[in-house]
Amino acid sequence: MRAIWVEFPVNDLERAMKFYQVVFDLQPTEIMTDDVRRTTVLVSGTGEGAAGVSLNQTKNFAPGDKGVLVYLDAGEDLTHSLNRVEAAGGKIIEPKTSMGDAGNYATILDSEGNLLALYSYK
Repeated sequence: MRAIWVEFPVNDLERAMKFYQVVFDLQPTEIMTDDVRRTTVLVSGTGEGAAGVSLNQTKNFAPGDKGVLVYLDAGEDLTHSLNRVEAAGGKIIEPKTSMGDAGNYATILDSEGNLLALYSYK
C-alpha cells in the first residue's frame, strides 16, 4: 500500500500556502474555488511513487493534531526546513530525533494546527 494523495485541511488557505511555501521552499500555486471548497495543489505527485499534496479549505474539514501522522520528505537534512517552521507560523513539537539507520524526524504543527512529521536521511 502507498499513499497517492494527501489533503491537509486548512482554515485560512492563503496563510497555509505561505507556510508550506516558506518551509519547503515551494513556488506559489493557483487557488481553485468551486461552490464547496477552495484548494491548491502543492505537489502534483507526477513522479514515480510520489503522492500528490494539496491544501483544502472546506466547511467541516477541520485541521487537527489527533489523527493520522503524515511524514513529509524534507530533503537530505530536515534541519533546513525545521529552522523555517516557527518563522512561517508553525510550531516545533518534537525536535530532530534520530531513528538510527532509518534517518531522522521531527514533529511540527503547521500554521493551521495540523500535526506533521518532517523526515530526512540525515
